[in-house]
Amino acid sequence: MADPWMLILQGLPTWVAPAPAANGEALPASSDVIDSRIQVGDELMRARRPGPVGQAPPSAAIVVLDDATPDRLEALARYWRGLCAPPAPPDPRITPQRRQRLRQMLRAVDARLERESYRAIATVLFPKHRIEAASWAGDALRETTIRLARDGMKLVHGGYRDLLKRPRKP
Repeated sequence: MADPWMLILQGLPTWVAPAPAANGEALPASSDVIDSRIQVGDELMRARRPGPVGQAPPSAAIVVLDDATPDRLEALARYWRGLCAPPAPPDPRITPQRRQRLRQMLRAVDARLERESYRAIATVLFPKHRIEAASWAGDALRETTIRLARDGMKLVHGGYRDLLKRPRKP
């Protein structure tokens, strides 16, 4: 099993720290903190561990209790499953359909930044559809392509921060 590490989720870290010894004695504390990136299954996760690099004792997770606690607990469970039985399962907050749309949005943004026309973008994003010049103005793919580019630009300009937030009831 890999070294115990802390998963950083949405800015506030979930700490993985040395657990108390089996006999109840406290383990020596360390002021050293090591930041790293570790591979868990197919995912690269930012991690932090207290203490010097080397043999690590059993670990405990310290989770901040706030509005994002359910997300942190889910991420911690995925992290643990990835360590114990790789690969880590995909994040349930983003469905496969949403992942596909996000890919299309970013491809549309890249093309727009290269000054490609919406029609040229649609031709690449939707290769199975024939897009004729005469009907392009009223084509549903035109609206879809424009929406993908617009929503992709929102992601680029900071909207990516909201990707993993779950809707919360007030």
